[in-house]
Amino acid sequence: MLAPYALRAEESRGRRYPEPAHAYRNDFQRDRDRVVYSRAFRRLENKTQVFTVRHSDHFRNRLTHTIEVAQISRTIAAALDLNEDLVEALALAHDVGHPPFGHAGERTLDTLMREHGDQFDHNLHALRIVEQFEQRYADFPGLNLTFEVREGIVKHSRDYDPAKFPQLAEYALDQRPPLEAQLIDMTDEIAYCTADIDDGVEAMILTREQVRESVPAFARLYEEAERLYPDAAEKLKFNEALKRVLDRLVSDLITHSKKQFAEAGVQSADDVRRLPKRLFAFSPEVDAERQQIRDFLYPALYFSMDLKPEKEQAEQVITELFGFFMQSPHELPPSYQEKTQQEPVYRVVCDYIAGMTDNYVREQHRRFCVAMNRI
Repeated sequence: MLAPYALRAEESRGRRYPEPAHAYRNDFQRDRDRVVYSRAFRRLENKTQVFTVRHSDHFRNRLTHTIEVAQISRTIAAALDLNEDLVEALALAHDVGHPPFGHAGERTLDTLMREHGDQFDHNLHALRIVEQFEQRYADFPGLNLTFEVREGIVKHSRDYDPAKFPQLAEYALDQRPPLEAQLIDMTDEIAYCTADIDDGVEAMILTREQVRESVPAFARLYEEAERLYPDAAEKLKFNEALKRVLDRLVSDLITHSKKQFAEAGVQSADDVRRLPKRLFAFSPEVDAERQQIRDFLYPALYFSMDLKPEKEQAEQVITELFGFFMQSPHELPPSYQEKTQQEPVYRVVCDYIAGMTDNYVREQHRRFCVAMNRI
């Protein structure tokens, strides 16, 4: 049973290349499965979330983060009677466009592309992946996903200016995305805010005391856990508090968003599209707590001195490898060399590097940049 504002599979605008219906899977279920079986999805296992594998095997990578986003998203979708199949497909696809080395890699590629009058955007790169780069089917290029999944990949986390992105005109940039896509942006933040506190403490960049002192909402929930489990180990009390933070964010998002849906009077997915703003939101009180967590994590973890050397190395590796392939495009794999006949070399080089895992980009850098400098 879906809410009237949910997006039903039978209402899909279809695929770029028409296909017959499957016997027992709807179109959004098929899209989910195509994402899971894609090479880009598998590569997420070896792409940085915050910490590289050199810190520990226990920290989140881009793939485990994606799985956590999918889990949280399905929980909320079920509570709000949204389309869980569409939500899961979008959650699993939302990060396939990320390059190696996390946000440091993304910023570096964007800087390099801007030198050529272009840019790198992981959402738009994800669209290129599912439309062009994945080659699994004889009948069509890419994964041939439904319009709604492609639209969600583009629009889930930001609104693009139609005048600046005419190539995205088919995705109705002047309209809001469906609720299933709007949800992914919120669950992405819930997942990484709580997980990064956990990993930051495990990495000993953050301390449990530091988290309690800097995030009042966490401190309050820690006190609750301490009252309930006075004899538990410190680590377990911390885990109980963090679990409560996650539950508070999820529960509030469900309750407040449902109120927003009712106040907006939406009765269909088209009603949602026509609204001037997105409907998913936290209540003012919990949104302030969410902001507390972000205000703490950015200086204490993401821009900490502990992570600075790896970020600088990531920037160096990508910058030098980009420069090498720009000067020596004949060293690109044959399929990418062919693409230089239709697209600018800088775009092809960017696409090639963006698809690499952390391990592979280092390997290529050692092969072409470090080795060449020794000659």
